[in-house]
Amino acid sequence: MSTKIAWLFPGQGSQFVGMGRDVAHGSAAARDVYARVDGALEAELGRSLSGLCFEGPEDALTLTKHTQPAIVATSIALLAAMRERFPSLPAPAFAAGHSLGEYAALVAAGALRVEDACVVVHRRGKAMQDAVPPGAGAMAAVMGAVAQDPAWLERVCAEAAEATGEVVSPANFNTAGQIVIAGSARAVADAGARIEALKGKVIPLKVSAPFHCALMRPAAEVVRASLDAITVSPLAFPVLANVDATPRTDPSAAKDALVRQVDAPVRWQATVEAMIAEGVTHAIEIGPGKVLQGFLKRIDKNVKSYGVADLASLDGLEAFLAR
Repeated sequence: MSTKIAWLFPGQGSQFVGMGRDVAHGSAAARDVYARVDGALEAELGRSLSGLCFEGPEDALTLTKHTQPAIVATSIALLAAMRERFPSLPAPAFAAGHSLGEYAALVAAGALRVEDACVVVHRRGKAMQDAVPPGAGAMAAVMGAVAQDPAWLERVCAEAAEATGEVVSPANFNTAGQIVIAGSARAVADAGARIEALKGKVIPLKVSAPFHCALMRPAAEVVRASLDAITVSPLAFPVLANVDATPRTDPSAAKDALVRQVDAPVRWQATVEAMIAEGVTHAIEIGPGKVLQGFLKRIDKNVKSYGVADLASLDGLEAFLAR
């Protein structure tokens, strides 16, 4: 069986203080990525983004407006180091990113410059935070058997929304057995109580805003305006969009998908399944953390996965690709 590779890029929650520090020290290409992003964001942040990644403090790094560009910059710095180490590395058959990771996937495909992507996700993160007052929104992970029936969970959310007159809906279809819901705090609590009454497990998440639900609609307009101000180029390889798990190579279609994903659910399981249906055999998670590798194991254990999260992990990449 021939090897067919997908590149995966993580989203919010994978950040940690110190990410990217060793790769920036050991790779000129990675240092260049951070330098470009620092230059593009210095006026808006009033501080060095690379400094936040390498040194923190953690409370500043976890602010959504900082986290989002920090993860994109680190993912692309790792990709630059990977390409520097392996100049003959073939392009993947597909790429995809979880939520804000879709921006990193589009940078990898040549559709966006990394500095433009980081400016947009900084504004995206700020707009998401500003869309809902602190404490007014919530997200919760629904686990177990009840999360294996998305249609049932959508009905429960609809009932809770009707009962409270507020917003709650599925926000992340991550795996069979893990779906995240988001909305107003009261409606999420109501939906959680309904789920637990049927022996479902509900875990409240520590988030700064209820992402990927209708409450994020004002942020979608900020993203649209930000994307309209930059150039989006044709993609060198297909990137599957979160909104519909469909591959895109057209820049206009890719841009539209980024706007739509702000207040629409992330269909990650369907995205991975679509790539597997097209023959993907290997997946490389490029960026901090191992969240997407964990999701992949739950979706299909037959796909081989590997993570490029630091300089040392580059040493094992060639052997992984030969498996």
